[in-house]
Amino acid sequence: MIDAKDDRAADVFASLERLALDLRWSWNHATDEVWRQLEPELWASTRNPWVVLQTVSRERLTQLLADSGFSRRIEELLGATRQARERQAWFQRTHPAAALERVAYFSMEFMLSEALPIYAGGLGNVAGDQLKAASDLGVPVVGVGLLYQQGYFRQLIGADGAQQALFPYNDPGQLPVSPLRTADGQWLRLRLAFPGGAFWVRTWQVQVGRLHLYLLDSNDPANYPTHRAITSELYGGGPELRLQQELALGIGGWRLLELLGQAPQVCHLNEGHAAFAILERARSFMRSGGLAFEAALAVTRAGNLFTTHTAVPAGFDRFDPRLIEQYLESYARDELGVPMEKLLGLGRADPRNASEPFNMAYLAVRGSGAVNGVSRLHGEVSRRIFLPLFPRRPPAEVPVGSVTNGVHAPSWDSPQADELWTRACGKERWLEELEALQTACAAISDVAIWQFRSAVRASLVEYVRERLRWQLTASGAGEEAIKGCRRLLQPHVLTLGFARRFATYKRPNLLLYDRERLVRLLTDPQRPVQLILAGKAHPADLPGQELVREWVQFVRRSEVRPHAVFLSDYDMLLTERLVGGVDVWVNTPRRPWEACGTSGMKVLVNGGLNLSELDGWWAEAYAPQLGWALGDGNEHGEDPAWDAAEAARLYDLLEQQVIPEFYERDADGIPSRWVARVRASMAQLTPRFSANRSVREYIEGYYLPAAAAFRRRSENGARRGVQIAAQLQTLERHWGGLRFGLVDVETRDGTHRFAAEVDFGSLDPALLRVELYAEGGAGQPMVRQPMIRSGIAVPGARAGRAVYVASVPALRAVSDFTARIVPAGEEFAVPLEAPQILWQR
Repeated sequence: MIDAKDDRAADVFASLERLALDLRWSWNHATDEVWRQLEPELWASTRNPWVVLQTVSRERLTQLLADSGFSRRIEELLGATRQARERQAWFQRTHPAAALERVAYFSMEFMLSEALPIYAGGLGNVAGDQLKAASDLGVPVVGVGLLYQQGYFRQLIGADGAQQALFPYNDPGQLPVSPLRTADGQWLRLRLAFPGGAFWVRTWQVQVGRLHLYLLDSNDPANYPTHRAITSELYGGGPELRLQQELALGIGGWRLLELLGQAPQVCHLNEGHAAFAILERARSFMRSGGLAFEAALAVTRAGNLFTTHTAVPAGFDRFDPRLIEQYLESYARDELGVPMEKLLGLGRADPRNASEPFNMAYLAVRGSGAVNGVSRLHGEVSRRIFLPLFPRRPPAEVPVGSVTNGVHAPSWDSPQADELWTRACGKERWLEELEALQTACAAISDVAIWQFRSAVRASLVEYVRERLRWQLTASGAGEEAIKGCRRLLQPHVLTLGFARRFATYKRPNLLLYDRERLVRLLTDPQRPVQLILAGKAHPADLPGQELVREWVQFVRRSEVRPHAVFLSDYDMLLTERLVGGVDVWVNTPRRPWEACGTSGMKVLVNGGLNLSELDGWWAEAYAPQLGWALGDGNEHGEDPAWDAAEAARLYDLLEQQVIPEFYERDADGIPSRWVARVRASMAQLTPRFSANRSVREYIEGYYLPAAAAFRRRSENGARRGVQIAAQLQTLERHWGGLRFGLVDVETRDGTHRFAAEVDFGSLDPALLRVELYAEGGAGQPMVRQPMIRSGIAVPGARAGRAVYVASVPALRAVSDFTARIVPAGEEFAVPLEAPQILWQR
């Protein structure tokens, strides 16, 4: 592409390559002008520097490389990138003595940039944003995922309004990825064994600021076609293809890290897809430490974290036991040294039920030292979902915590928002703790906020017109319809955004419940509203596709067309523009099926407001001065009457609160109440619901404790880990011999005095805790009071049994209380590792 004799030009071109292959450009836009100079049209349509660099003409490139000013700018940008990687970041300053060397973040998808389309939606959004925030904060994280030949499907809307699914090929040569090579320059390939023969997995590297993301790909020419297709597409194919992908991700991903000498202390599973990494990590520790599988799992489990994103049990990947046996029987026997029944039991609620499917989330729970949901409400929902793994436990004691998701603000702020925040809070505002931003943001003037919001709305309208023109051209629309795009939407009109995956539980048609009422809202001559919609339904989700068709047909009505548009192929680029410009983001899921939801978080940094169901993150974020809420905070299932009531409430909110407040102007033409709401939302919610905050929560609440626990269990030849495994096996074998005898209660002087007789059978009392328990509720706190061993005899007690006593104030009936026995060990987690429980009644 350039003359090899021109060493200076070659150096500059090499610097361009390094800049193009570092996805830091996806959130730090200092290099945007460079790519725009090279190929303005291609840059505008792809936002992919690597494609731009490979497509630019030799003449244009030679011309720019000969420009000393251009060359100087490239070196300055490369130097700034190098300094950003090397500077001491928040993690190094805040935790200088932390023994956390590496966290491996496994995920089926990563949304980092539209230039790397290996994502479908929310799960990938969280993964990508957390990697970027970890880079900003200097957290030692490495990502592990798959490189798909087709990725997720692309959407085209046909002339009849129906969704069509397209699967364009992801050419690795056009993606910002690099082959991962050994020290001698050889492409690093792994050999994995599946039924029917072994196959090769190629490995790739993605630079994400300070961090690396490693991707595995089965499309190796040396493989049989069936094996090459394993990484063909994201969330496609049947159960067998999904199992093959998850084996490649979990087992292949862990082996790759070990080959690179990057075996982590903490393994973070972003959903259960990568749970086979648990088995491979234990297998590796078995071999290095000469341990049995149970001991190796006890050691490594402490360093594993499982984050669940699923709000319904049916959302977990489950496989037929025969399929698991087909793929893992030899692995269980030869690599783990356990019978197949043992491995299958790790993925079942009842390990002895041979007909129960193998649940990847159950494996993730049983193989992790901590489990969390992705919002406070989702933590509660997840405790109910995982209750089958902890039978006879109260739901509140199911060991699932929560870290509410956040979004990476620098990835989602519009250029205008970046300018506003920079003036108020400085350029480096997202690189530290964010709590101080609230005060600075709250001081922004009404005029500045309204001018900013007017500018981003106008920019969005212009973008939508151009994108719709392209969309209609691609679908074969007539010339008149294409020209009409210039007349759609207006820059001064209240703009609602509604974009998401189209699935029935998200109720994307709630706003269509009373179509004529919606038409009146949109076409009001004094206070008009305009609506921008986007979203995909999975190719196998026919009801979801029907919802897409309903909306497309609605916006094509002649009276609606100037006020509402449906944009096809909802992707990251479109998301960036929508969240940057809409005034109100509308979200209408059925509570509690939105585990968190991050789309509404993205509008916060851009001064957009939320009108959403009290579900997911909005259930904890909502306050009357910050936005608007649907629902009563309760669950109503799929009740059509409730859907009708909420649809009516949605229209009422728009008619009586949202629209009047937007159009109520002061003497300067500013909607002061609206602007006050925007300011409060930006100041209070943007820091709270950022990936900066969520990553810091993971570090301090999970990563550092997990690394410390793994170190304790693995040091000194894994002595503690072996002891823990032995204790857990003892509890499992002998729990059935534990018995309560007589229980005596005496009430005197305002005190209940309980005495319970306990027969420990073959168990050591040191491994047990006898408690007095009472449920919470109705204004009463939950009681979990230890009972103390006493020499007092219970009348009629049998010889050889211990007696445990406890006293509580007689503020509740005796019948509220019961004695129980649970495992007690300083070194293992109860009930996550030891779920046993015995109730006195």
